[in-house]
Amino acid sequence: MINIDKILSVKGGCSTVVVCNQNNITALREGIFTKQQVDFVKKEYAERKVKEFSFNELQDYTLLYIVEEDEIIYQNKEKYRRLGTKALMFCDDKNITDLQLQSDCSKDMILAFAEGMLLSSYIFDSYKTDPKRCIHPFDNLHVCHKDISQKDLESLRIITQATEKCRDLVNEPATVIDAQTLASEFVSMAQETGINVEVWDKEKIEKEKMGGIIAVNKGSSCPPTFTIMEYKPEKHLNTNPVVLVGKGIVYDTGGLNIKTGDYMNDMKSDMAGGATMACTIYAAVRLNLPIHIIALIPATDNRPGDNAYANGDIINMYDGTNVEVVNTDAEGRMILADALAYAKKLNPAVVIDAATLTGAASRAIGPYGIVAMHKNAENFMEILKTCGKRTYERIAEFPFWEEYNECIKSDIADIKNSGEKYAGMITAGKFLAYFTSYPYIHLDIAGVAFNEKRDFYNRLGATGYGIRLLIEFLKTYHN
Repeated sequence: MINIDKILSVKGGCSTVVVCNQNNITALREGIFTKQQVDFVKKEYAERKVKEFSFNELQDYTLLYIVEEDEIIYQNKEKYRRLGTKALMFCDDKNITDLQLQSDCSKDMILAFAEGMLLSSYIFDSYKTDPKRCIHPFDNLHVCHKDISQKDLESLRIITQATEKCRDLVNEPATVIDAQTLASEFVSMAQETGINVEVWDKEKIEKEKMGGIIAVNKGSSCPPTFTIMEYKPEKHLNTNPVVLVGKGIVYDTGGLNIKTGDYMNDMKSDMAGGATMACTIYAAVRLNLPIHIIALIPATDNRPGDNAYANGDIINMYDGTNVEVVNTDAEGRMILADALAYAKKLNPAVVIDAATLTGAASRAIGPYGIVAMHKNAENFMEILKTCGKRTYERIAEFPFWEEYNECIKSDIADIKNSGEKYAGMITAGKFLAYFTSYPYIHLDIAGVAFNEKRDFYNRLGATGYGIRLLIEFLKTYHN
């Protein structure tokens, strides 16, 4: 990750980027730009609406980006993030190692620009043996802005580091990250930050009768884990904890309902929800947020081994519910259900889960946001949707009508683990909500957790999508 710090003024001997909006082009400073350059910029923008400029100063470059802001603030912030991506790509192309950023735009917009640069700097290429692999030459970003403090930049760095940690975990192959090594990574994060952590092994999970986790794990040679992470600062604002639940399927073959064709190619990413929640609490501690938070992460792989669970099985869950298995590829909800049932004893203010749960979510809205539903959590959902706009990790709320309950009814058990052929993301959410008795929000991140191609600052592969959203929610939240 690149370094970021505050400077009081720009100086010579370093490449510089200046960011302005359409209203302050006339205020471009001579000293950074020559009079000829200023005249050229004004003429090009006035006549041809050119908004990006680069001037070669022999050893260094001077860049200028003009942002055409509108009345929708969160969309403006995203414009700045994406320009940050362009700036980093320019620096890499020109082998620029240090860049100073100067602007008279608002604090939030320039922090968004810096955020775009930091998020864009991530690369996962440790398995490339080519010595010329894609390592960024760019190292340092120096920010000159009267309203931005070093603390602001440190907070930005912490959130970006948490996002990168999540990306690393999700990008690693299943040969490296199994349920036990995933739990070990969470323990390391807890030890680094002082989070209280407990990891249940297979024997403990069986003793606690978490039938969903045990069932999914039956086809695997690697035992499951159930990780509990708790952050309870001395002066927390919330009376009851915020509980974060993450799906930790470290690899999903579909089980006996085995996936076909290319559908298994990115299944190492099926633990993205678990990584997201662990990295969120990791960031929250480092940011000293005054919120009591608990993360619950059940983890296993789903394989068609000798004793794999099968269609027609009846699974007795942690809370005593009997579930009819009608699809072994609907495994994420099975392990999440045990965690959600366990959350009842924590007396939570709200429980939020994140899971790469259904292809239906991706098909519904594509790679542009999170499909979400809630049960008795309307106020929390509204806060979360607002935070989604601020971070541009947007939420599309889907209906949770009572009629969808009919889709998961079983003729021979309490419920079944998969619904009808329609509204798959909603019926999956209904299955999970069956195990809740508290305000509950379900986030299906299947469309956004893993990219098949680069999308601005979200690189190819794991994105860490949801961490910035949840941190913004925790900053906003108290009860």
